[in-house]
Amino acid sequence: MATPKPKVTVRSALFPQDHTAVSVLFAEYAASLNIDLSFQNFEHELASLPGKYDEQLGGALLLASVPVPHSNDPQTHDHATEKIIGTVALRHLPQPKPHPTSHPTPTDTHTPSSPAPTCELKRLYIVPSSRNIGAGRTLLDAIIQQAQDMGYKEMMLDTLPTMQDAIKMYKAFGFEVVEKYYDSPIEGTCFMRLRL
Repeated sequence: MATPKPKVTVRSALFPQDHTAVSVLFAEYAASLNIDLSFQNFEHELASLPGKYDEQLGGALLLASVPVPHSNDPQTHDHATEKIIGTVALRHLPQPKPHPTSHPTPTDTHTPSSPAPTCELKRLYIVPSSRNIGAGRTLLDAIIQQAQDMGYKEMMLDTLPTMQDAIKMYKAFGFEVVEKYYDSPIEGTCFMRLRL
């Protein structure tokens, strides 16, 4: 008989309580890419968490966890009820400044003080030992819902061309390949968009 998959739970990261867990997951994510993320100012991102993912800045940072089996051993003092296995984030993606000769259209309704209707998906990562239990899909679904609840109208992302499983999952959620929305030094970066 096959072992049932553990139930994946998603919640917002809490700071400062989850700072260490998020930092570890982000560092594992960066190491798994085997590329230099200095062009994204990654060290500063780690040092300033939640930083651009702070809700007050139009961001969000979610964690996925599975239940920790309870121990009947009275010597066990670990009171943890969850094992954090993954993360995903979104940040407000500033719109390019309009050309000085362009005129706003009636659909240009956001103001500089409110988040624009576009966000960027960042740092989707599941620890290797917890892959293939649906955690990536669960996190992606939750962050899309969060973006919709926050009033975003589209979600952008970039990914490496070698991450074919991720690209396939993004496409299954409705993401489409688009032209680049920033200059990436990584050859072949795949840019995608989801209309929310």
